Amino acid sequence: MEMIPFTKMNGCGNDFILIDNRSGRVASDPADLARRACRRKLSVGADGLILIEDAEGFDFQWQFYNSDGSRAEMCGNGARCAARFARDLGITGSQMTFQTDAGPIQAEMRGDQAKVKMTPPEDCRLDYWIDLDSGPLMISSINTGVPHAVVAMDDLATADIVPTGRAIRYHDRFAPAGTNVNFVSSLAEGALQVRTYERGVEDETLACGTGCVASALVTAALREWTSPIPVTTRSGGVLTIHFEQEGDRFREVYMEGDARIVYTGELHPDALLA
Repeated sequence: MEMIPFTKMNGCGNDFILIDNRSGRVASDPADLARRACRRKLSVGADGLILIEDAEGFDFQWQFYNSDGSRAEMCGNGARCAARFARDLGITGSQMTFQTDAGPIQAEMRGDQAKVKMTPPEDCRLDYWIDLDSGPLMISSINTGVPHAVVAMDDLATADIVPTGRAIRYHDRFAPAGTNVNFVSSLAEGALQVRTYERGVEDETLACGTGCVASALVTAALREWTSPIPVTTRSGGVLTIHFEQEGDRFREVYMEGDARIVYTGELHPDALLA
């Protein structure tokens, strides 16, 4: 296998391997490439793999894979990184539209900051109960490009993020695809902090863009908060969520935050060995 140039990027600590695949250098089994390259310590290590490709009628399209090799419809932090990657490569200017499995995404770059227009949220359900082995739990849920459950908590520092998140992720209510799970607490009036268990990574990540959007929208619907809502992620980075609202319906939803380059390199065949 030839060496594959790549760029390591992160948005609020949610990290990705990005590859310019317009020439088709990754032609077979990108899911397996994601599983191998995203292994921490044994390879590059990342939460996901993003392949940037040509697309008729769009500035570009992506293939997005979680670290376990599963295909994801949308990723907010990944979208911001993809926007900067494409801008810096000269694929597009500071404003762009690219295709994802969740539909077209519009983005605008300002330095290392990206503002992404999200797909229209769907299926917002507020304050309902599910049964877990640990007992009943009240949650809300919404699809912000991918499915998300939102759980309000008083103290995130002591929350059992991984075991509780995994139990909700695999709950029958969300079968067969499963759901991401966000644990949400107020920092101040109109400001949130969020910790997220991500489907496909199967662990807590330092940030989840679509999860921050889901958490902000659900909180706005429940508590009558208004746009914009700043959301502090586990990494300490802040995403700002903009939206228009009518009851539990939302439109013109934007997410704004950083998109940082960590390093560039070449993926050696040894990095993909079992």
